[in-house]
Amino acid sequence: MNIALLTGGLSSEREVSLSSGRGILKALRNSGHEVTVIDPIFGKEKVEEEQIFKDKVSKEYPTLDKIRVLQKESSGKLLECINSDLFDNVDLAFLGLHGKYGEDGKIQTLLELRGIKYTGSGVQSSCVAMDKDFSKIVFYRMSIPTPDWVALSDVNDANYEECLKRFGSPLVIKPNDEGSTVGLSIVNNKEDFYKGIKLAFNYSEKVLVEKYIKGRELTVSIIDGTAYPVIEIVPNEGFYDYEHKYSKGMSKYICPALIPEEVSKKAMDMALAANKALGCKVYSRVDFLMTETNELYCLEVNTLPGMTELSLVPMAANASGLDFNGLINKIIHSSLKKYE
Repeated sequence: MNIALLTGGLSSEREVSLSSGRGILKALRNSGHEVTVIDPIFGKEKVEEEQIFKDKVSKEYPTLDKIRVLQKESSGKLLECINSDLFDNVDLAFLGLHGKYGEDGKIQTLLELRGIKYTGSGVQSSCVAMDKDFSKIVFYRMSIPTPDWVALSDVNDANYEECLKRFGSPLVIKPNDEGSTVGLSIVNNKEDFYKGIKLAFNYSEKVLVEKYIKGRELTVSIIDGTAYPVIEIVPNEGFYDYEHKYSKGMSKYICPALIPEEVSKKAMDMALAANKALGCKVYSRVDFLMTETNELYCLEVNTLPGMTELSLVPMAANASGLDFNGLINKIIHSSLKKYE
């Protein structure tokens, strides 16, 4: 097949996307596909792979200034890219993008307008899953437990005393539409609360203040309608933030998770329910917290989860006997089924 691999992009997860892209590219070529690597920030320009993949994943996510400059200079090139001859004779676009402008329905919309088939979920489910507030509203309506929260649309709406009274301490503050814990804070006092609010609003026009749930971090991968083994994530210290996600040796992964069988089954069933509630297709990853009493809380659904060497979907697939090459081909086949 002639496949266009989209990687990089404009989001704060750009470097992670490039890391995913490297792994996906190798698997695609191992399976004999003809692959053109495309980074949307370059518009219609044909760029060598070495230039696209020059950036490596650092321990800290890109600075706000770097993100803003990138988005200001390149956001207009997204349409130019998709509408260019780079996509002539392409059978499928494989989306190795993460975060804004890649996982939120924007690229999906442009590809559909161009009539190009692509991997993963469609426009609406991508958009809703990326919006944490909307996702949690859906979870609540579908009786899928999720930590209690309030959404703020203006920095001046933040009220520490009200949040403390409603949720207790500590409090979780996060941007509404970022991934990889970008801009997320866990705060224990008023001063840090307002610092966290300001930080989160730097990354999003809407911010969530969420009840803190003390528990173990679990995740369930969904591939072609099947839930794969539960993985427990154990960071060396603190919580599973950007540094712990993308630095070797900073976290331990247990697959399958050492939890009671009935809890594992419940997590897999809840993951399938959350995936279905948001209308997700092909593959996703659903994140949970499990309390000391084995209560499960759904945090979010990731419609384009990472495909790096430390990523969790490949780990879960491998635990079920599906290697990385097989996983990538399964994603392709499942994606094409959407159009039958």
